[in-house]
Amino acid sequence: MSGTITTIPLQFLALSLLPVCVVLWIQFRWGLAWKEGVYGVSRMLAQLLVIGYFLLYIFGANNIWILLAVLGVMVLAASWIALRTVKQKRRALFGAVLVAVLLGGVSVLILITQGVLRLSPWYRADIMVPLAGMVFAGSMNAISLAAERYYEERGRNVPIEQARASAFRTAMIPITNALFAVGLVSLPGMMTGQILSGVDPLIAVRYQIMVMTMLYGSAGLSAAVFLVLVSREGSNSTYKRP
Repeated sequence: MSGTITTIPLQFLALSLLPVCVVLWIQFRWGLAWKEGVYGVSRMLAQLLVIGYFLLYIFGANNIWILLAVLGVMVLAASWIALRTVKQKRRALFGAVLVAVLLGGVSVLILITQGVLRLSPWYRADIMVPLAGMVFAGSMNAISLAAERYYEERGRNVPIEQARASAFRTAMIPITNALFAVGLVSLPGMMTGQILSGVDPLIAVRYQIMVMTMLYGSAGLSAAVFLVLVSREGSNSTYKRP
């Protein structure tokens, strides 16, 4: 197989925004938070344009200190965004989320990059940064779901152990569904990208197995660490949804 990836012209890329506009129109007509969708899409476009140029720089520099600074920013941003669903306790819980992402996400990232891929040098930014993005995003989403469900349950005076179990189960739903669907319903992003760029499908499968186990492990560990930490706050603490 040979690579067939070509640059997408901007006018063709703009066509991908048509379904987005339809969804935003539906949200507007149904009286939903359509402005949040507009903000989210706008922010996504701006962030990706900026990060595209930034990645060109850090990949070219391949400097250990630049890489560590980038990873640090990613961890802090993921930890803060994870608490978007529990704004009333955001600052108080930031430390617990940060610890959860570090223990659940960074530990898995180290295992994958140093144990599975055996990067040399270990600070190869072109591999470390994309994988870190996957790991931290998975940890962030799992913690966000766990936090929302946990404090919702505690707000109804559900016992801590039961609330924790319910929150963990909720946090694992997306990645568990992804495990069931991969190969049958969907070809995930990394595998699709490799196949489109000409990589042998059997090689792409190995990398996708690595990615799926990485995401499942980081999501589960991060959510579990977070729930263990917050459940120690005390049996009398509750959370009222805003």
